[in-house]
Amino acid sequence: MTILIIVLAIALQVVLSVKKVSPFLSLLLVAIATGLLLGMPATTVLKSIEKGVGSTLSGLALILCLGAILGKILEASGAAEKITITLINGFGLKKIQWAVMLTGFLIGIPLYYNAGFVILVPLVFMLVKKTGLPLLYVAIPMAAALSTTHCFLPPHPGPVVLVNAFGADMGKVLVYGIIIAIPAVIVAGPLLGRFLKNIQSAAAPVVSSPEKIQVQLPKAFPSFMIALLPVLLITLSVVYNAFLDQTHPLRQFFSFVGEPVIALFVSVILAIYYFGIRAGIQMDNIMKWVSDAIAGIAMILLIITAGGVFKQVLQDSGTGSYIASFSSKWQMPPLIFGWVITALLRVMIGSATVAGITAAGIVSPLVAAGTVSPELMVLAVGSGSVFGSHINDSGFWMYKEFFRLTLKQTFLSWTVMETLISIIGLAGVLVLNAIL
Repeated sequence: MTILIIVLAIALQVVLSVKKVSPFLSLLLVAIATGLLLGMPATTVLKSIEKGVGSTLSGLALILCLGAILGKILEASGAAEKITITLINGFGLKKIQWAVMLTGFLIGIPLYYNAGFVILVPLVFMLVKKTGLPLLYVAIPMAAALSTTHCFLPPHPGPVVLVNAFGADMGKVLVYGIIIAIPAVIVAGPLLGRFLKNIQSAAAPVVSSPEKIQVQLPKAFPSFMIALLPVLLITLSVVYNAFLDQTHPLRQFFSFVGEPVIALFVSVILAIYYFGIRAGIQMDNIMKWVSDAIAGIAMILLIITAGGVFKQVLQDSGTGSYIASFSSKWQMPPLIFGWVITALLRVMIGSATVAGITAAGIVSPLVAAGTVSPELMVLAVGSGSVFGSHINDSGFWMYKEFFRLTLKQTFLSWTVMETLISIIGLAGVLVLNAIL
């Protein structure tokens, strides 16, 4: 009976997603209905809702808000554009795919997928116009890089939620995620782009660039440094914690500044000073960037919170051990089980973030039981969350419409790209699991 209720809950979420109901409302409705159907008293359901909201927001609200602010400042100040231009000029025409891929990867770390995509699309069209290269030959490496950072690397919402849900170490997730992302983005980016270069698009290479506050772009070095500073600080924290004694001053210092919230906060303060105050931008304008950034992720934060409520209801209803038993009953390794569940949800629901959030509630008992590395489970679920993107995914349509492709062409390029990232990501997780 328990498994039937869970299946019906997931089916209800799929139906509501198809009907275009806000994921925030639908996840909350599904969570409450699931708790009641599983026999939880109404008062217990209410307590689970409160607990789910608190535990979810406490672990990620500041990270998501600070990450959004940093990305917005980089975008509005022109720093993101400067990073892009510098990389393209440095690589040259012969290695244009690799330049676009690296640009997408670096821009994709601090920026959310949609923002990074809109910023880089004009660059893709400009390159196609100047070089005469096929559109998808240039576009696929960019899209693959953005998608890879979105599913593997904090501070993106999906990985941050999973880190919080599984009690994982965010620094290790970042390091492992980069290791796995490198082969995934190479295969699904430049290599796949070469196979797709004969696909013809109806798009004209004319797209206006996003409006920038500054006419003169900032310098390249500070643009790179501030954009990548959170990654650098978090990575240094992992390295120093691994090799230095716990009482060593450097370890204590980097343990503090390498905490994701502190690393992002330091980067935001530096970005406000260098790209704002130092550049002569009025404080009113700078604070408008901050407000716009937070407003832009408000719904994402609510969706994630509702997903946390659903996870909490599943845990408090006593279904945890029941769900965990499926891994052994099916004789399926926990990491593969997590990937399969998430991939099925992704295909049914469409949203990578919602699929990951929903899967977290289902597979978290496996992590709690200590049978698997929480960091690798984060990446397994993250890999599954991009599998088989199709017509119920907003990213699918954004890619299709910007590049003026047919449905068949979009399936052959976008869907194949996302599926490759997912499968290579799972393979990378299994390799790391065998080594670590």
